[in-house]
Amino acid sequence: MEIRYRRRFEREYRKLPTSIQLLAEKRIIIFQKNPYDSRLRTHKLHGELDDFHAFWIDYNYRVILAFAGEKVIEFYSIGNHDIYE
Repeated sequence: MEIRYRRRFEREYRKLPTSIQLLAEKRIIIFQKNPYDSRLRTHKLHGELDDFHAFWIDYNYRVILAFAGEKVIEFYSIGNHDIYE
């Protein structure tokens, strides 16, 4: 599985606290092995974001992503609930 990081994701990632960055890296490894691992709580989004999915980094932080093909995932955004706006 190939993960592509959008520029917005990269910018937002750099602004996160180091502890969240480290946790995000662990969650991304889990995601690569199984995108629907129960620890991630991966779910489809609705409304304006209905083409996207999200998974949990922790209670406050999420990653917004899109399945761009069978083996390609694009990470669009990372942050707290404000990323849904």
